[in-house]
Amino acid sequence: MSERGAEFFSQWITHNVMRGSVGADIISVAELTDKLFSDAKAAGVSEDEIEEEVGSAYEAILAAIMGREIMDRGGKSN
Repeated sequence: MSERGAEFFSQWITHNVMRGSVGADIISVAELTDKLFSDAKAAGVSEDEIEEEVGSAYEAILAAIMGREIMDRGGKSN
């Protein structure tokens, strides 16, 4: 297991999703997944290290976006 992968993912989500203006469309999530893996590679973290800890990076990014959108609406899911 790679705590390094989980930590990289958490910090990356904070800087690239939670502080950004990303919507939850398929193109955005796919592009963010590519950017995550590119940034991870540049930092010396492999895709496997991230996905060992978070599962599917695509699904984890989508969940982060959806969670942020719910929070932006005041915690209401509708």
